[in-house]
Amino acid sequence: MRPAIFPLLPDPGCLLLLLVSWLFNPARSEITSLDSGNIDDILNNADVALVNFYADWCRFSQMLHPIFEEASNVIKEEYPDKNQVVFARVDCDQHSDIAQRYRISKYPTLKLFRNGMMMKREYRGQRSVTAIADYIRQQKSNPIREVQDLEEISSLDRSRRNIIGYFEQKDSDNYRTFERVANILHDDCVFLSAFGAISKAERFSGDNVIYKPPGENAPDMVYLGSLTNFDLIYAWTQDKCVPLVREITFENGEELTEEGLPFLILFHMKDDLESLEKFQQEVARQLIGEKGTINFLHADCDKFRHPLLHIQKTPADCPVIAIDSFRHMYVFPDFSDLSVPGKLKQFVLDLHSGKLHREFHHGPDPTDVAPGQPIQDLASSPPESSFQKLAPSEHSLGGEDGVRNITDAAVVI
Repeated sequence: MRPAIFPLLPDPGCLLLLLVSWLFNPARSEITSLDSGNIDDILNNADVALVNFYADWCRFSQMLHPIFEEASNVIKEEYPDKNQVVFARVDCDQHSDIAQRYRISKYPTLKLFRNGMMMKREYRGQRSVTAIADYIRQQKSNPIREVQDLEEISSLDRSRRNIIGYFEQKDSDNYRTFERVANILHDDCVFLSAFGAISKAERFSGDNVIYKPPGENAPDMVYLGSLTNFDLIYAWTQDKCVPLVREITFENGEELTEEGLPFLILFHMKDDLESLEKFQQEVARQLIGEKGTINFLHADCDKFRHPLLHIQKTPADCPVIAIDSFRHMYVFPDFSDLSVPGKLKQFVLDLHSGKLHREFHHGPDPTDVAPGQPIQDLASSPPESSFQKLAPSEHSLGGEDGVRNITDAAVVI
């Protein structure tokens, strides 16, 4: 469920040449070393920054240094302005506070920042000069497609989430703010823009941004806030581009883990869209206020058989709802209770309050004791029918490669 991603390294012969060159020829690149005193200033003023979080004891970190520096040399020739692209590094042993701030769990980790904001997708491509340079070029490309005729809007791919900006002119604060948002969220939405006479029909009350959700008949949604207020338009666009309930796959599992939030997961059969729709509705109804404290996800039961085994379930038991706190997994008692007012919300609140973890180790809280049943009996020997324990989880930066080793644990409550 949280696959280890090992670095993709170039051919050993090429790597040896790079290492020799790096040792005997002083690096001409300017890799900025970040610390608690300069990190915010440097990242906030960089259009794009690629940061190498490393540890000197990690041999993969050592192998990446000359590659990273040579990629910086290549890019600096194309983007000479020091604030256009910054290559930087953090020694995580010396600056553990920074590593903790950005939830670094393996070395080396390459994270992308835009104007100080860390992007949720870290660099996972090949660890070669060409691949890293190409990645930065891609990040510097324009994420917004300019519309030349409004007829193009009628032929949009309505299976995608589309954000369209209509502006009087490109050289404006409104468009620059829109561009900043698009740079951050272009992996989640398709961004388009129209200007001048082409956009005039859609600008009856001034510059305008609309959202076209998936579905041929889905109604448009209009942004009503200030177009120069980055925080407002970013929050609105993120809400539209990033679904409240996302699918977890083997491809994005580690990426979701790195967001640092526990998971509330619906395991369902791929063709069981009814259960998914119910889950989405109840999450929106009961848990919208918890967004930002827990990730709402759904997973294919067939593909995720192994996590199901951890909670004593098989695909035949689906749909199943569980919380993965990264320490333990806790099972929602009965899917049929999903629509009981407040039931799902209380399950999540019990995670945040520590009740689920506490009961994992000590049995049901005294307030949950059945009348006449001794509390000490529950604490020492919880009923097997309502409480099962598996081995506790371990999170470690283990092994020479620095890749996290995780063992799940589960409990049925």
